[in-house]
Amino acid sequence: MTTATSTTPATTYRTAGAVPIGARSAVAIGFASVVGLVAFLWPFLAAPESTLVAHADDAPFIFALLIPVILVVVLAQFADGAMDAKSVALLGVLSAVIAALRPLGAGVAGIEPIWAVLILGGFALGPGFGFVLGSVSLFASALVTGGIGPWLPFQMIAAAWIGLGAGLLARVPAVRRLAPDHPWREVVLLAGYAAIAAVAFGFALNLWFWPFTMDLAPQIAFTPGASPIDNLTSWLRFSVVTSLGFDIPRALLAAGLILIAGRGTLIALRRASRRAAFDAPVEFERSTSTTAR
Repeated sequence: MTTATSTTPATTYRTAGAVPIGARSAVAIGFASVVGLVAFLWPFLAAPESTLVAHADDAPFIFALLIPVILVVVLAQFADGAMDAKSVALLGVLSAVIAALRPLGAGVAGIEPIWAVLILGGFALGPGFGFVLGSVSLFASALVTGGIGPWLPFQMIAAAWIGLGAGLLARVPAVRRLAPDHPWREVVLLAGYAAIAAVAFGFALNLWFWPFTMDLAPQIAFTPGASPIDNLTSWLRFSVVTSLGFDIPRALLAAGLILIAGRGTLIALRRASRRAAFDAPVEFERSTSTTAR
């Protein structure tokens, strides 16, 4: 007598991206990322005689004006046929959650629970959704907290990268196999990503103001004309001395929240994605029925 056994196929855990990435969207994300990288890394890339070095005090403000324009282009590409009403509704809900959570810990020893929501959303709903969620939610939360300034565009693009990275991580074949077979390993892996991303966010955001911060010790100050290695070393020292005390609590909280609530949240988000059927084509057919007279 043969006993039938049922196994849960891996496809049960696979969900369509709430915001699909097409060719044009991928190009827009790539272009925005290049601009963002230049905005963050110009202190290490600019030649000593360049205009950026000569006007180091103005460079962050120039990029702060440029990044939102690029992000608008990216969002326009997503909105051009990639986002439907269901995607917008889910994006609005998660963005509202992040906007509501941010005032609870903003500025208090790096206690920011928003990163768990962003990373879980990107991981469950795809890289396109993660990118849009990161940029939109940080903008919405800035409106709530009054945190609007030249730093906001840098926060938006960095958060977009974190959401994008979470979505791309979910597409790695080895990671996808963890969901049906080893769900807790999946959560632990995601918690590790959250910890690394939270620290990287803090280090990266230091770059928007570090080059023109005055009265710093030479060991941690930006030196125009110095070699990229020297300035890179100074930036790392500056980050360790000034922001690591905020970055570590941020990382521990994000990882801890994912370990505690990650599995249940992923199940809920994946279930919502399956029921929404984001990848189901919508077709309209002309009715052929006639009314008898």
